[in-house]
Amino acid sequence: MKAYVLHGIDDFRLEDVPEPKLKEGEVLVEVKAAGICGSDIPRVYKTGTYSYPLIPGHEFSGVVVKAQKGTDGRWKGQRVGIFPLIPCVKCGPCRKKQYEMCRSYSYLGSRRDGGFAQYAAVPEKNLILLPEQVTFEEGAMLEPMAVAVHAIRKSAFRPGDKVAVLGLGTIGLLLTAFLLEAGAGCVLAVGNKDFQRETALKLGLPRKAYCDSRSQDVSRWIGEQTDGQGADLFFECVGKNETVSLAVDCAAPAGRVCLVGNPYSEIKLEKPVYWKILRNQLTVRGTWNSSFHYGQSPWEPSLDFHGRERGEEGEEESKDDWHYVLDRLAGKRIAPAALITHRFPFTELEKGFRIMRDKQEEYGKIMGLM
Repeated sequence: MKAYVLHGIDDFRLEDVPEPKLKEGEVLVEVKAAGICGSDIPRVYKTGTYSYPLIPGHEFSGVVVKAQKGTDGRWKGQRVGIFPLIPCVKCGPCRKKQYEMCRSYSYLGSRRDGGFAQYAAVPEKNLILLPEQVTFEEGAMLEPMAVAVHAIRKSAFRPGDKVAVLGLGTIGLLLTAFLLEAGAGCVLAVGNKDFQRETALKLGLPRKAYCDSRSQDVSRWIGEQTDGQGADLFFECVGKNETVSLAVDCAAPAGRVCLVGNPYSEIKLEKPVYWKILRNQLTVRGTWNSSFHYGQSPWEPSLDFHGRERGEEGEEESKDDWHYVLDRLAGKRIAPAALITHRFPFTELEKGFRIMRDKQEEYGKIMGLM
């Protein structure tokens, strides 16, 4: 099969490799769509990964074409999305079913081969069924959508909150979309690219609720939009000292700051920032990855995608982030395709990597299609 193989830092090649050999409990997924994550760029060109050679890619979807011993054969032929984190199921968080905080996890696309290939070996327990009305592109975006939803759900969001989102990359834009879909009365979005502004507007953000940090004073603007009170809930989606400080500065008294952005460098809080956290009694919370009912995803579409009340088992299924997202996708209540700016045939996907690495042009989600 063809696959993009990382042999070392900045040594990334499209080449012929053997089809994955399945282990017990695994299925073979024929990849139909795979998205490039922002984290893939430093992994390929700067920081490297845990071992080589490795096939990157953790945002992908496809069709199950083969199933190994120990799997439910009914998965074969099914359209699926893939939860990329493989938990140890033994540590403290795993015993509490908090798999996203596993102390000894593996991960498709960074710790073992992932989805930038024609075929990928995936544990059956990591599959989620895609309803027919959900496209493969949308299936490949389940992972970043679930990350955005996880942040919202962990932040104790309330519809009456005045919410600010700083940083409109893929996660920030998806946060904005899900906040609007959830009925947030006031969402304020801060970006620094024309594409981000136009996409936010497509997602339903009012033009007056967008701040361009290239030409506007963000702190003053948020103060004006909140009658001087600040944001009840502030999502920081950049990961820099100055933006973390700005989030604390712009939060309302007794407000919440949710840290979403991966850190670009060392994060150090200056004394005035720390004082503001204390004196305004702010809640500062981190968020990581997303929740998934590992090994409990039904092979058939038993979940009521229209959100109607079901039995106890169905209600439990609907609680994880991935089923929350799938419910809204199937009901056409969220439209992530608005974020896709580039689509490449699989054999030309490296062009998308170079666009993101060199910032040759504005881009949103870059998708490889089989």
